[in-house]
Amino acid sequence: MTAISPLESIHKKGIFGDHQKKKESDLIKISELKNLIIFQIVENKKANVESKNIKIDDLELPLDSNRVTSNEKTRILWTGPKTWLIISSKENINKNIYKSFDSKNFSITDISHSRAVIRITGENVDEVLKKGSPLNINGLKKNQCAGTQFSGITILIDCINNEPQTYNLLSLRSFGESFYYHITDAALEFGYAGI
Repeated sequence: MTAISPLESIHKKGIFGDHQKKKESDLIKISELKNLIIFQIVENKKANVESKNIKIDDLELPLDSNRVTSNEKTRILWTGPKTWLIISSKENINKNIYKSFDSKNFSITDISHSRAVIRITGENVDEVLKKGSPLNINGLKKNQCAGTQFSGITILIDCINNEPQTYNLLSLRSFGESFYYHITDAALEFGYAGI
């Protein structure tokens, strides 16, 4: 059985919006990230373990607010005090996660199928996000993340790169379609390529 991605039926490939007289390479790129493993890890109040000593895919848990540690396949996002999201495309990383975090000290939740993940890249991405979010997007740098709302939908923004501006945007799966429509509508002014 193959899992159906949250945006399978609505994500369109092609060029949309104000793209006339623009090179395709200058357009905003919008894509759905599929087949990701996403775990939420919460350290229990009475935990008897040092979080700073735990590594997943050779990455330390970020201990400072809104920080991200990453490599080519895995990103670990600080989402609150003693709370992290592990997002990975690495096969079988879940075994490593269950091995590294014991259930006595941590709450471990596989939320892979409950999130829609959109990657948006391009020169005017900050302007697109400003249309729907009150967050100061200009202050977000590479390997930082922040929770916010976009047109009333709670999302998590993960800054992948500043040159070019690249973000992974996570929303609950149940809001994925609405969120996708809001993002693509906000991008029409600049022109975008669905890839």
